[in-house]
Amino acid sequence: MSMRFDCRDPQQRTAGIDAAVTAARGGELIVLPTDTVYGIGADAFIPAAVTTMLAAKGRGRNMPPPVLVGTARAAAALAEDLGAFGQDLIDEFWPGALTLVLRASPTLLWDLGDTKGTVALRMPLHAVALDVLKQTGPLAVSSANRHGQPAAVNADEAEQQLGEAVSVYLDGGPCADNVPSTILDLTGTIPKVLRAGAISVDRLRAVSSVIAENEHYAGNAADAKPAAPHPLDGSGGSFDPATGEPPSGA
Repeated sequence: MSMRFDCRDPQQRTAGIDAAVTAARGGELIVLPTDTVYGIGADAFIPAAVTTMLAAKGRGRNMPPPVLVGTARAAAALAEDLGAFGQDLIDEFWPGALTLVLRASPTLLWDLGDTKGTVALRMPLHAVALDVLKQTGPLAVSSANRHGQPAAVNADEAEQQLGEAVSVYLDGGPCADNVPSTILDLTGTIPKVLRAGAISVDRLRAVSSVIAENEHYAGNAADAKPAAPHPLDGSGGSFDPATGEPPSGA
């Protein structure tokens, strides 16, 4: 039976975070608030838990989940390298609504799905999420909704869609901003926006002057190497604006 905790109450918040950490470490699923939408999470290093999470959402291995981290140091440990712009982007926008696609460290013992050797990393700007992540370590997290349905912006919507598949629901109240994170691919020489989101390209360009949009680089880049394909880009850049995911059936 699922447990639900109102994290706006200090006592429930403490008990809820403890329960969520225990559940995640045990390979169970949790739902937690973030600075964008509610997320469904699983321990990134327990393959069976990640598989269960994808099944709960109705997604396959061809749509691997991003990984949320509680510290920038944790992100650096998961990536082969941060590239020319990664550290500057992290310093400017984390914690916050920027997901960075990086080449995963080849030493990682995990299975997030068909990642093509990459990992999408983000550090959310939400106190409850960060308190959980600092205890659990990296979590594979996707929006808390069935695939093709609107992303949950409160715990009620998440529970209605995911039900008993989730062991612990952390209710942090309605999301302050339900705009999905911007996804930026750093696996190539030129950073490429895979999904427009809360952080605009203009803000990104203030840190990394060279940014490719919509699979086209606007500028003189005849000799530049394009970013490598990534599973998050598998829909040709077409994302449902409500869920931040490829359209149903994509």
